[in-house]
Amino acid sequence: MDLTAIVKSAFEKAFPEEDFTSVRVVPATDPKFGDYQCNDALKFAKKMRMNPREFAAKVVENLDRTSFEKVEVAGPGFLNLTVSADWLASELASFAKASHCGIPQSGSGRKVVIDYSSPNAAKQMHIGHIRSTVIGNAIDRIFRALGYDVVADNHLGDWGTQFGILIKGYRECLTDDERANLTVANLEKCYVLSAAKAKEEDGVWKDACKAELVKLQQGDAENLALWKRFIDISIAEFDRMYAKLGVKFDTYRGESYYNSMMPAVVERLEKAGLAEESEGALVVKFEDERLGVAIVRKSDGGFNYTTSDLACVESRVKDYDPERIIYVTDDRQQLHFRQFFAICAKLGYTTRLVHVPFGLMSYQGKAISTREGNLIKLDDLLAEAVRRAKAIVADRVPEGVDVDELAEAIGYGAVKYADLSHDPATAIDFNWDKALALEGNSGPYLQYAYARVQSLLAKADECPEAHDRRPTAGGFKVTEAAEKRLALHLLEFPGAVVRAAEAYKPSVLADYLFQTAQLYSTFYQTSPILKSEEPVRSARLALCALFGEVLGTGLHLLGIRTPNRI
Repeated sequence: MDLTAIVKSAFEKAFPEEDFTSVRVVPATDPKFGDYQCNDALKFAKKMRMNPREFAAKVVENLDRTSFEKVEVAGPGFLNLTVSADWLASELASFAKASHCGIPQSGSGRKVVIDYSSPNAAKQMHIGHIRSTVIGNAIDRIFRALGYDVVADNHLGDWGTQFGILIKGYRECLTDDERANLTVANLEKCYVLSAAKAKEEDGVWKDACKAELVKLQQGDAENLALWKRFIDISIAEFDRMYAKLGVKFDTYRGESYYNSMMPAVVERLEKAGLAEESEGALVVKFEDERLGVAIVRKSDGGFNYTTSDLACVESRVKDYDPERIIYVTDDRQQLHFRQFFAICAKLGYTTRLVHVPFGLMSYQGKAISTREGNLIKLDDLLAEAVRRAKAIVADRVPEGVDVDELAEAIGYGAVKYADLSHDPATAIDFNWDKALALEGNSGPYLQYAYARVQSLLAKADECPEAHDRRPTAGGFKVTEAAEKRLALHLLEFPGAVVRAAEAYKPSVLADYLFQTAQLYSTFYQTSPILKSEEPVRSARLALCALFGEVLGTGLHLLGIRTPNRI
């Protein structure tokens, strides 16, 4: 039964002439204030020029008390609500039987495009790619869980000047064997060598690179074949990395996909009177918005990210008709997206465009950069995570459990959670000790909490006493304080998922899961479970099973595996 609806009804009965749409019941900030609170009496009393306590008392007079054990007016007019045992038992039983772990299917019939990861072709993924990839994938999973039809698009950097450099380097900087057994590492090597030669003073190599690029752009068959080979090899390598991280994309539409569309985009901007010439380039000015100037066609006739993104949004709107498009990139691109979104608004697009910026990552206290020598390959980072995880669990792996598979689950989960537990907007420092800690707010801690409750339930299955993990409302008996705090918090899981989606912050869900695991730990330590007498034993086992389902579902939404045994 919706407590907000019950309390809102009391507001409406007490003061039928007012609109109380915004009234909300929220979990109490402290158990001493009850289980839930409603603080809206103060706001409406002020609006109606009434004494807040008198206003709140009038609401209480009209409140249906069936669901409450205790209701009191506190302080200047706060409503403190303590739910009845029957209400809590009924809510727990309903939640336990709910599909989708109670997550509302509010996105049903609605489509969302999520643009994330977006590495550059012909380069190995490195630690700098981890944030867009894992944050974007968690948002992807959360929106799917809410019933949205999600299109996950990997907007690859697969076109532009670098391919002239690559083609020239491929032909002259690699050995025959390297060309025959081409890898992304070889492509990266030849790019570095070719780019260095292009900086030489005589400019001969640079001119040759430009010539190869022009041939590619004009559709030269040989260069196009090379380019396609580079892209295929790159995507195969990216897919290998994504498989480790449990990431999947619906489309790989890189910059090249929109290349032929960009002249028409520029023409549309000119016809709309949005673009004008400036020093040989075509630009859009944002005098009213104070966003500077965005170049949409360079003085040499080439296009840039703004033009490509405009072509991209036009294509996505035409192909998918999404209600919103979400872009997950680092916060250094915020000006670009503000300009790009402003142009889209001027062109009449009504699709909601959202930029989810994330702060930069440092590693073990040092900025990540080639110059610092710590631009760590993602493959190496994940391998190190597995190595360290294996060292931690090697002497405690249960019989029959594959130690390598377990180390992967823990290592990869640690890397992901070390990122997802932070607000995306903040800069973070990746630290191995914190990431792999078995205590505190870490991936391994939550995975261990999940494994522990699964072990408990397995032991219960081996015991001869009958128990039912999915009892009726009457079967849930919540009596102790720690037990009640856990039960009330479990009921907040659907809301946590919704809040994470609304804020585009997987950290909201991560915070909820950590708090839930802490509450379970307190409950486990203070409330006997297997040794309790019936019906308490079955009721507590049901609560444990519900905790395991919530934690497992939540970790899945973060893209983190949940081993049953650790």
